[in-house]
Amino acid sequence: MKAKTKPHSRTSWQEKLHRNNGLPKKGRVEGKMTQRWGTGTLVIPAPLEVDALMRQVPRGRLTTINELRAALARRHEVDLACPITTGIFAWIAAHAAAEAEAAKQKGATPTPYWRTLKTGGELNPKYPGGIALLKKRLTAEGHTVTQKGTRFFVKDFDQRLAQLGD
Repeated sequence: MKAKTKPHSRTSWQEKLHRNNGLPKKGRVEGKMTQRWGTGTLVIPAPLEVDALMRQVPRGRLTTINELRAALARRHEVDLACPITTGIFAWIAAHAAAEAEAAKQKGATPTPYWRTLKTGGELNPKYPGGIALLKKRLTAEGHTVTQKGTRFFVKDFDQRLAQLGD
């Protein structure tokens, strides 16, 4: 006789976005991290901080993960924001926005995640909808998306960067 198993309950993207797990945390860049990032102070941001910065990017403007990191470092008065967690939290914010959009949550304005690019202006294929949806949304806002090999970039993205405030 088979044992009954509970249905798997999945944590929603919204729940992941709102988990702070004691973040933000400041610390020193130490050990193996110094080989990659140098020395100094570091902040591991909270997911909602990353989401809030992504929400500041107006239609027709863009930002990058590095721009988000620089704004977080300024806000926390440290040398750098963790590149790994900042990227992960941007990804969570993107999926939470898509989840909210799919659920048609009333009064919710989804985070415009398609305006947050990878380094060098590259589209993030791991965002909801993949390259096709990102390209559609970006071109609708007046951007030109070009392909280089298997990767996609926004042309002249650096001329359209938004100023991210604190």
